Amino acid sequence: MAEEAESLEYYIKFPSTNLATNGGGNDNDYVFVVNEEKVPVILLFGWAGCQDKYLAKYSKIYEEKGLITLRYIAPVKCLFWKRYHMITIGQKLVKLLLDLNFETHPVIVHCFSNGGAFLYQNFSMALENSPKPIQVKGVIFDSAPGRRRILSLYKAISAILGGSMLYNFPMSFLITMVCSMIWICEIINKYINRKKSFQSDPFEKLKCESNKWPQHFIYSKADDLIPFQDVEHFSKHREKMGIEVSSVCFDKSPHVKHYSHHRENYITSVYNFINKCLNGRA
Repeated sequence: MAEEAESLEYYIKFPSTNLATNGGGNDNDYVFVVNEEKVPVILLFGWAGCQDKYLAKYSKIYEEKGLITLRYIAPVKCLFWKRYHMITIGQKLVKLLLDLNFETHPVIVHCFSNGGAFLYQNFSMALENSPKPIQVKGVIFDSAPGRRRILSLYKAISAILGGSMLYNFPMSFLITMVCSMIWICEIINKYINRKKSFQSDPFEKLKCESNKWPQHFIYSKADDLIPFQDVEHFSKHREKMGIEVSSVCFDKSPHVKHYSHHRENYITSVYNFINKCLNGRA
């Protein structure tokens, strides 16, 4: 069902039956033994321009096992040109979890592409000021994170806009140039005012985040938006910082389409990671 909390539109689903302990769904080899009063919560952060009907397909992976899912997709305008608003969105997400009394539940974040990673970045920052600690156990990066590149930005905007080439090319080019100028202003501000500057680059910000929970990376060598070298550089950096890191790399699946191309392997990697996180073995 769709809910709205202080202009924050999200979708949440609670297990209708006790599937969390009886291996519901089709993948019966995986059974998450959990406290029925503290069922794990999976936060799904969609990619830029994502529609909920697509994100819902991923949430079913967890719902089939009786886990609680909460889906949220940040507005495109906040991801590209009103990025400072992402700080408030991160704070609202933390408040939402507290309002739902989820602070005692194990929480795992599944974020998609740089849009989802940017949202996770601000969610992670908001956790530092949470009045109550939230029990985040791990994070899954799907097709992310990647360095900021103008060409990748153009491709992302073009995919979001769609339509004919006569409309798509000039509009995508114009928006890309505007966003690039915003990036430049942010970089300049970073060096002028280091302590108070706003950092909207998830790749650089998340490389050195203080949180130590495990991280799982799902990516592809055929991704034309987020080069696999970026993901591997990021994951190796986190591993050197002492973070428990796991990953699965596919050869041919497109950006944020690994599930549809490699369903069985995708689900296996996700379930293995979730199971290890819940049992403290990630």
